[in-house]
Amino acid sequence: MRYRTLGRTGIQVSPYCLGAMMFGAIGNPDHDDAVRIIHRALDAGINFIDTADVYSRGESEEIVGKALKGRRDHVVLATKVNGAMGDDPNQRGTSRRWIIAEVENSLRRLRTDHIDLYQVHRPDPTVDIEETLSALTDLVRSGKVRHIGSSTFPASDIVEAQWAAERRGLERFRTEQPAYSILDRGIEREVLPVTQRYGMGTLVWSPLAQGMLTGRFRKGRQADTHRAALPFKHYHDERRLDAVERLVPLADEAGIKLTHLAMAFAVAHPGVTSAIIGPRTMEQLDDLLAGAGVALDDEILDRIDEIVAPGTDVGRLDMAYTPPALQRTALRRRPAEERTAADGEPGAAAG
Repeated sequence: MRYRTLGRTGIQVSPYCLGAMMFGAIGNPDHDDAVRIIHRALDAGINFIDTADVYSRGESEEIVGKALKGRRDHVVLATKVNGAMGDDPNQRGTSRRWIIAEVENSLRRLRTDHIDLYQVHRPDPTVDIEETLSALTDLVRSGKVRHIGSSTFPASDIVEAQWAAERRGLERFRTEQPAYSILDRGIEREVLPVTQRYGMGTLVWSPLAQGMLTGRFRKGRQADTHRAALPFKHYHDERRLDAVERLVPLADEAGIKLTHLAMAFAVAHPGVTSAIIGPRTMEQLDDLLAGAGVALDDEILDRIDEIVAPGTDVGRLDMAYTPPALQRTALRRRPAEERTAADGEPGAAAG
């Protein structure tokens, strides 16, 4: 496996990163089987594992910790903080109080004394970014964390964090983890150019578009029952299903599986360091590993561009980050008493 440099950290990582979200109660609850899957990935040359505290409420980290016994020094280990880990309102977010407490919990579950990449799982608009970076800087200086990163940050937030770090002399985010697939190409417009500008490594999640690029989700056909049972609208989005129907024959003509086409596309962008795979079973892992050597030529990439234009998303992933400006009505509507047209008549439509 040809390794790539993770941004400007000097760390060499595999183009496929093993995502551990499906290990635990929400995916594969069999710890021994999950450990075997992790060992199979490591034996195949994958040296990069990504998990998060919130995955099955810490169970995923515990499984990864078991699997890395005796192999920790050869693995680049990444985890994340922000998601709710309890009913206490302070057991979540990116405050200094929670980051300092939760990193200890992650270290314990992972059975390690350091985390190679500690990432902020989502932007936290309730916390000053300098507060977050200051706490993360202390963890780096203490040796408990080697590098820090962000996940699913809009381009503007990435830039703000870089400027804050420079202004205050703090550790800066060395990586970003956005969603990216043939169906979700929005990050090509701003996020990837920004991460490249700042020399950040980029590990992308959902390169198979939450299973839609496996071929199991087709118009008028029975979908994968495990994922179909999840309450996500994107599995039934006609625009996404139509795009899949155009991609299937393209993969067939190229003589490769749709999953391999999707993965090869994700790692072909020069701004992408690694694509996160999230197998739930050994069969799924073996399928993905079988396509690790696939490279797409310009003709195929051009045809993909014709199906999904660069920089565009087909529909929307349900778990994609929505900024407060869109979530909160009060941030996109003036108070009723201030909604007046140019002539001063309330409720009049502007021409």
